[in-house]
Amino acid sequence: MHGLSPRGLFLIDALGALTSAILLGLILPYFKEFIGMPKHILWVLAIVALLFFFCSISCYLKLPVNLKYYMRGIAIANFLYCILTTSLLIFFWLEVTLLGRVYFIGELILIMGLVLLESRMSSKNF
Repeated sequence: MHGLSPRGLFLIDALGALTSAILLGLILPYFKEFIGMPKHILWVLAIVALLFFFCSISCYLKLPVNLKYYMRGIAIANFLYCILTTSLLIFFWLEVTLLGRVYFIGELILIMGLVLLESRMSSKNF
């Protein structure tokens, strides 16, 4: 995290959310048989990721006055997204293929790493 600014972290979060939205909403539904997660679930997760993109890119473009509040809010939102994704993965476990499990667990690991960075950043004095 050395040298990473709050603005840079907002951009990383925004690009990650946009990548997730594209994968979940546009790409993975066409490979449903290889992933196993129902299309409507993929689309719901994509919509959530797209909302997170707009929030993070807004913070990147115009740093909010109360930076810690927004950083902590985004960290909490990402954590809740991980809970949602984990719950859906457990619920659809028998339908989700090995490739799908690898994708979702990998996404969860990346997002939880981001949550840790955002949590640390939100506790700093600027």
